[in-house]
Amino acid sequence: MYLRIAFFLVLNFGALAIGSRFTGAGVPSEWYQHLAKAPWTPPGWVFGAAWTTIMICFSIYMAFAWKMVENRNLLLGLFILQWVLNVLWNPVFFKYHHVLPALVVITALTILVIYFLLAYFARFKAISLLILPYVLWLLVATSLNLYIYLKN
Repeated sequence: MYLRIAFFLVLNFGALAIGSRFTGAGVPSEWYQHLAKAPWTPPGWVFGAAWTTIMICFSIYMAFAWKMVENRNLLLGLFILQWVLNVLWNPVFFKYHHVLPALVVITALTILVIYFLLAYFARFKAISLLILPYVLWLLVATSLNLYIYLKN
């Protein structure tokens, strides 16, 4: 089990590392600083803390799900799609400044992670709660992206 958790930790934090390479100056950038942002936008440090917590929980979730599901191909396919969408959002939003396409990406990611929660919740309730921080954070992040799209 620990090996599976470590494997998913490497993959999930790898996604964050790749995404951050495309972020460039990111939050402190002149482009981002001049955007009209939602009043509920958290301070910058919250993003790092949130993603660290989310990826630890999601890695444990995936390790248990891998052991418990019957259709590992479906789980793997969903995980890969989640991984790609997670990495993709950063360059679309921060590097290329394409707010609407970034909104599409993060909305798709949010729907997919909600699917992870709902699809497997009936089979393993306690473990599925580990994905709840991811769902909640994506709902906030999607609302922030939507606000920027509507106000800029």
